[in-house]
Amino acid sequence: MADTSTGLTIDSVSMRFDLPNGSHVQALENVSMHLEPGDLMSVLGPSGCGKTTLLNIVAGFLMPTEGQVVLNGARVTGPGPERGMVFQQGALFEWMSVRENVSFGPRMKGQSAAQYGENVDHLLNVVGLQDFKDKAIYELSGGMQQRVALARCLANDPDVILMDEPLGALDALTREKMQGLVLDLWKETGKTIILITHSVEEALLLGERLVVMAPRPGRIHKEYRLPFAERGVGADLRAVKKSEGYEDMREEILSMIWEMEEEIMGRVESAS
Repeated sequence: MADTSTGLTIDSVSMRFDLPNGSHVQALENVSMHLEPGDLMSVLGPSGCGKTTLLNIVAGFLMPTEGQVVLNGARVTGPGPERGMVFQQGALFEWMSVRENVSFGPRMKGQSAAQYGENVDHLLNVVGLQDFKDKAIYELSGGMQQRVALARCLANDPDVILMDEPLGALDALTREKMQGLVLDLWKETGKTIILITHSVEEALLLGERLVVMAPRPGRIHKEYRLPFAERGVGADLRAVKKSEGYEDMREEILSMIWEMEEEIMGRVESAS
């Protein structure tokens, strides 16, 4: 196992859910990995492979039945400000303004406007919302709301950003723009990012490391080291999709996941 004094270590994590009828679901089994500070990792796999369960364990929302998560030498035992979460739906305060949402974390820490103001304004500039800072959340489009969610997460200055399908509800054009923003933020901030997605294209674009998980029980099937995230920083992502190796890798991973899905369907049909 890697040195756990720095970075994020997922150490032999298993998760079992016991059901009221006496049966159980083994959501994860013996998942281990280590992320160095600044790593950008996407996690991909068929439905039921435990992607979100793993993310919730890293966030501290769930405690694993076996194993542990260690961040910078400290065991994760619950939610904490050093781990920020961005959900598929922004989970924003609808009645607050954009600026009030982004500054919420620092205010809850007891910081004054003089302490957090400059950083909040900088983040609003970075995500392109400076002209919308006084707007209420309900006045914004879905893409703008996800920009607010990203800025709010960054305002807490977490070591690790956890993203659960954060772009899944957006239209294609907005999604591509947000993918570019995620890459720019990763490069500018140096944060460790783990992003869960169902999109192979998104996983390829937003993962220096790409982990493919297999289901029942959820486990790591294969891991890749990829060049596309680095190529995409400040670049045209459509050009990156045409770059060397992208299409071959896309087809390889799509075929891998299709085989898993067919295996799952075969099990279901056999059981019925």
